[in-house]
Amino acid sequence: MSLSGFGDTPKAEPPPALFPAPEADAPTPARRRGGPARNGPSSQSDDAGRQLVFFGAEAAEPAVADLAGLLAGPGEVVRMGGTARLSVQVDAAWRVHVLVAELAARGLAASWEPTEGERHAVRTSYTRVLKPLAVAWLHGSTKRPPATFHLTGRRLRLWLAAAGTPEPPDGFLLRLGADEQECWEPIGVALAAAGLAGKLLGPGEGGPAYRITGRRRLARLAELVGAPPRAAPPTAWPPTRP
Repeated sequence: MSLSGFGDTPKAEPPPALFPAPEADAPTPARRRGGPARNGPSSQSDDAGRQLVFFGAEAAEPAVADLAGLLAGPGEVVRMGGTARLSVQVDAAWRVHVLVAELAARGLAASWEPTEGERHAVRTSYTRVLKPLAVAWLHGSTKRPPATFHLTGRRLRLWLAAAGTPEPPDGFLLRLGADEQECWEPIGVALAAAGLAGKLLGPGEGGPAYRITGRRRLARLAELVGAPPRAAPPTAWPPTRP
């Protein structure tokens, strides 16, 4: 699978030993036409969370707005003139494979490169398509969720693909941007509204991240994000429970 570059960066092929075969179950490309408290709010009812399963990852076609899920985590967006570029650093090769496929499904060319600490940077080209996302999330150069931000299954799926980590024996971490404290609390509110209220872990506790625990919440997370991508190791995705 070719990863198209940006600017004058040449196209690159993922090393065969590093990346699995192309993902057969990648989403069908959408047609292009020419949205710190230590604990998330606990007042949301379980019924509200169950209803949101209808907004799971398979409930709608892929859309550029889904990329807000990457910004809920460690993703970054920058503007240049009338265009914008989205980027995210990940800690495993399988995440690169999944994210490049997800971006392509939304009509966005992406490139990747290794970075320090055996990490990988995935980024799009600068494009006008991403400008509305940048306008909604940037206050000057500071990233902050818009007031209307909410989490759907597709947004959660992208967040999990970029920065979700199982925490044995019965937890799951959704990692946040390290220097984006202004984002942490409103993102926790959005998680709680989706029936996934979690505990905020600070940098000294293995974070920043939200820890999702409890059989019902983990089952809801699995329902919302859908089946694991084929590139993902079986243990890297929340299991679907009978």
